[in-house]
Amino acid sequence: MAGIYWLISKVMLFWHTVWDSILPDHRVLSTNWQWVLAIVFLVITVRVVLFPIFVKQIKSQRAMQAIQPKMKELQEKHKGDRETLQKEVMKLYQEEKVNPLMGCLPMFLQIPVFIGLLHVLRHLRPGQSEHQQTLYGWTVKEFESAVDARLFDAPIVAKFSSSAADLLKIDASSTAVKIVAAILVALMITTTYLTQRQMIKKTGWNTDPQQRMIQKFMLYGIPFFTLTSGWYFPIGVIIYWVTNNAITLGQQYWVLHKYPPPASATTSTTANKAGGKQAADAKQPSGFGALFSKAREQAAAQQRANGKGGPVKATGAKANGAKANGAAPEPAGPTRAPKPGAKPINPKKGGAAKRQSG
Repeated sequence: MAGIYWLISKVMLFWHTVWDSILPDHRVLSTNWQWVLAIVFLVITVRVVLFPIFVKQIKSQRAMQAIQPKMKELQEKHKGDRETLQKEVMKLYQEEKVNPLMGCLPMFLQIPVFIGLLHVLRHLRPGQSEHQQTLYGWTVKEFESAVDARLFDAPIVAKFSSSAADLLKIDASSTAVKIVAAILVALMITTTYLTQRQMIKKTGWNTDPQQRMIQKFMLYGIPFFTLTSGWYFPIGVIIYWVTNNAITLGQQYWVLHKYPPPASATTSTTANKAGGKQAADAKQPSGFGALFSKAREQAAAQQRANGKGGPVKATGAKANGAKANGAAPEPAGPTRAPKPGAKPINPKKGGAAKRQSG
């Protein structure tokens, strides 16, 4: 790992030299921006180097999404036979030339960089011998400058868990260290969760159980790890992590909008929810359709209450037959005599006069 420590030191010292020649030598806002920007541009350098691998990661994810229908068929076909299912899945990966681990490769490649930076910043502490100070290509002046570097008056080599004795050696305020470290840890947890949520929200949950387990670990496991371990990281390491997450968010946003995932990337859960909602909307008409449906149901209920509409249909048929024969239809109910003194009605205009004459 000595080679990793030396490489990390050289990149960070290069960017420190660049910014030291541009920015003022004194602190601004109680911050040595030369060292803070050196860590930020260390992240940018690593991400530029890993960009081709990131492109391969996106292609691998698209390939995994494209074979989801075939994965579902295999799961249905070999339901209950886990061993055969795994063999068929591996065979499918080989035929389609898909590597499911490619989605995690950029993160795995950044782990040595993270560990290297963590070791280098832990190495930066006062009281070291000249031999220790000049390890990994450092000069004594650069070593002492890095030890004294601050972010809002909190040393970048300090941790939230640093003891009062350790902070006294570097003349640091315990309150400033804890406040800055706590804010950075909160940002680290939040951005770590958002980077994974952004990807899953756009591409959906994978139907492959193994891939789904990896997604859950990335979404919940890594933020939980940062929550439990972030308090022991030097502030400089947390700066690296937060910067890396911010770049990842921007990079993923650009890729996902420029190259959106295929329609097959939607998960079965999302599809079922959408299908259920559409079916419910289809079954429940709205507006005038709902009123018409309700009136039709009420009419049907009324016919069932009147004996399923039998007499009504018979009367209607009889009336139509009488009309076809040229005869007047018979009254549906019993006839009533007119009231005494009532004016006779013209037989041509109604049946009352006919009943009266009869």
